[in-house]
Amino acid sequence: MPLPVLVRPAAVPPPRPRAERLLALALLAGLPPAALAQALPATSDTAPPPAASAPAAAAAPAAATAASEPRRAAPGPRAERSDEPVDVEADRITGRTEVDLEAQGDVDVRQGDVRVQADRASFRQDTQLLQARGNVRLEQRGNRAKGTELEIRLDTREGFIREPEYFIALTEAGGRAERVDFLGRDRARIVNGSYTSCGLDGTGAPAWLLTADQVDLDQAANEGVARGGVLRFMGVPILAAPRITFPLSDARKSGWLPPTISIDSRSGLEVTAPYYWNIAPNRDATLAPVVALRRGVGLNSEYRYLERDYQGQLNLNLMPNDQVARRSRWSLGLDHAGTSSGIDYRLTGVRVSDDAYWKDFPRFSSQLNARASTALGGTMPPRLLPLNLRAERRFGHFDAPEGQWTTYARTLSWQVLQTADTLTRITPPYERLPQIGVQGGLPLAGGLRLDLQSEFNRFSLAPTADATLNEGSRLHAVAAVSRPWATSWGFFRPKLSLNAASYATDRPMADGRSSASRVIPTFSADTGLVFERPATLFGRAVNQTLEPRLLYVRTPYRDQSMLPKFDTAIRDLDITSMYQENPFSGVDRVADANQVSAGATSRLLDARDGRELGRLGLVQRVLFQDQRITAVDGETNTQRLSDLLLLGSGALTDRWSADGTLQYSHETRQMERGVVGTRYSPGPFRTLSLRYTYQRDTGQQLLEPNRLTDATRQLDVGWQWPVYGPEPGTVPRAGINGGCGGGTVYSVGRVNYSVQASRLTDAIVGFEYDAGCWVGRIVGERLSTGRSEAVTRLLFQLELVGLSRLGSSPLQVLRDNIPGYRLLRDDPSLTSRPPAPPASYE
Repeated sequence: MPLPVLVRPAAVPPPRPRAERLLALALLAGLPPAALAQALPATSDTAPPPAASAPAAAAAPAAATAASEPRRAAPGPRAERSDEPVDVEADRITGRTEVDLEAQGDVDVRQGDVRVQADRASFRQDTQLLQARGNVRLEQRGNRAKGTELEIRLDTREGFIREPEYFIALTEAGGRAERVDFLGRDRARIVNGSYTSCGLDGTGAPAWLLTADQVDLDQAANEGVARGGVLRFMGVPILAAPRITFPLSDARKSGWLPPTISIDSRSGLEVTAPYYWNIAPNRDATLAPVVALRRGVGLNSEYRYLERDYQGQLNLNLMPNDQVARRSRWSLGLDHAGTSSGIDYRLTGVRVSDDAYWKDFPRFSSQLNARASTALGGTMPPRLLPLNLRAERRFGHFDAPEGQWTTYARTLSWQVLQTADTLTRITPPYERLPQIGVQGGLPLAGGLRLDLQSEFNRFSLAPTADATLNEGSRLHAVAAVSRPWATSWGFFRPKLSLNAASYATDRPMADGRSSASRVIPTFSADTGLVFERPATLFGRAVNQTLEPRLLYVRTPYRDQSMLPKFDTAIRDLDITSMYQENPFSGVDRVADANQVSAGATSRLLDARDGRELGRLGLVQRVLFQDQRITAVDGETNTQRLSDLLLLGSGALTDRWSADGTLQYSHETRQMERGVVGTRYSPGPFRTLSLRYTYQRDTGQQLLEPNRLTDATRQLDVGWQWPVYGPEPGTVPRAGINGGCGGGTVYSVGRVNYSVQASRLTDAIVGFEYDAGCWVGRIVGERLSTGRSEAVTRLLFQLELVGLSRLGSSPLQVLRDNIPGYRLLRDDPSLTSRPPAPPASYE
């Protein structure tokens, strides 16, 4: 069927002869945007993202195949229509009706979002053959290509384009080829092609260049195959492969990922070659053989899955024969969550082969433990490894809009990694085998509210715990009835609560009993006001608030010295604990109290948008009688005035911000603890932070050797700052029309210095070089693992913008440790994502 041809005058004066519409179904159909974008640009990072990320791997030059992960979302392709009208403009058009057409002089052909320009073009309607010659240019959704000659059959999508030069809007990169053959609607072939994001303007060889003898593209199979691929950096071949395969869309694909190389003081030089296995749309795995010069050969693996009712991942890192330790070394991490019969459950845990694993393999240990800590809702030290199973079920509202109840069951056990140094040994917490409870709240008549939590716990000792400690069971219930009032200018919340607990121990307690119980009532009244007034600060309109608050607590004395301490510890003194009824966490200790916590906070708010510019607050607790239940059984707290807490923070300018907390003791007339910090950020990629920490004698058992010790004085400095080259943001970004000339060197780091010990505890120092089309990073990290031990590792990475990242990535380390650090390039693997593979794979 002949294609629709429309005629209109040329848009450029003076008047020209009539122009006619010429082209049929998309001129780029034989060279689709996806194929053009994916022909050579294998986009990647060093490995698939972890469980908190989508299970998409990345493509890169490798010895076999590569998997893909998009750098950013691309617009979906338009549906192909062979009958869509085509606009043609030209200086002169001749031809025979429904037979052929000839267009010459500034030929401009448009169909939908496709545009073709050339010096001349012809079209045979009987054979559906389109020919364009002389300065041929193609454009679609920002993707561009130009060549000397284009020939294509519009019905079969067969043809070629000679000497094309193309640009990919998605990656801001492109390349050249000797020829591109269109082999049908879904297939194309690139002959002697190249790809780079560096300048192709004839000023010299690009800083990096990927070349291939031949690239076959098959959209129906979602596969591209490159043969004779070579990657050169500064003219030097750094990777070569006789055959590379990659996907032509965002779909995942099995294949080898770029190798990673790391160096640390414990394992020496370590090379990892990860292989990504796309098992199914909802299941994948990464197998990473590793060779460490000092330790030997190992395998790191990750398996992820997503079903309708459950999801999770399993990590196993194995070194069968550690040549240094002379034994097998391994770590196992599990995170599984799901729903069954209305019950939500989650199993998380970490286990390692030996006590020294966290020192010898800190990267694996910290990654797995961080994931388990997230599931527990806190931060666990690297030497305390949990295994936690929790199941819960939520019930309806019982005809009350604000009433909801949850029943739950849990088991929690620990692996404690001990040291030979008795000063740094850990006292293991009790294991809960099991913990069963119910909690919830319910509004009552007259504005009253009932809150209740009740639990049964069986407390057992970890295998490495002190054998003199007692084991046993506890049944407790904490119920509270409150009547809250709240307005825009204040609140008042009186509350009456009961804390009841019953104990049964395996061995007799100190008074000879094996069972005991107690019930402790508490009355509290919490109230606060909010005053606000307009003000001016340095010529800036602000609103200033004054927010006083009082908390009165009355709890009678009950002797608890003979009862065990299964899960109780004294709370750290801070602004939150000052306004709580009980200074102890857990259930086993309830302090007697007749006290008032009084404080006030003043805030400065921007009058235009309500943004907080600064705040200043103080709080102190006043005892009206001696407190007999304290952190140490048998001791009495006679101090009428608690330590005074002062806090402040401010960001009065866009460049400067500061914050601090001070704890002052009336008894010793000294500062007990102080943390003061400031940050200066005058512009993009410029940040400098300084923090000083001081703490006097705490007498507290510490879980980690690097935490605050007696009379601690620590200085913490972090920075990201350009030290050489053009201003940040002025370096030409990736693109074949820009160069990769002189770039900017950035210094990055964070140093923690112990003033009293006159030594570095932890340090991260490195440099980044942004040349526009490539980025180089080298970072050294020192992590203390004891009072006189540390692990040092070197991270280096070469990022070829628009192609791949090679080496061991320091990006997560920099982002986690440097306040205000900003990535020089977007990194999808560092974005926050839900645990396990995303729901889009269902």
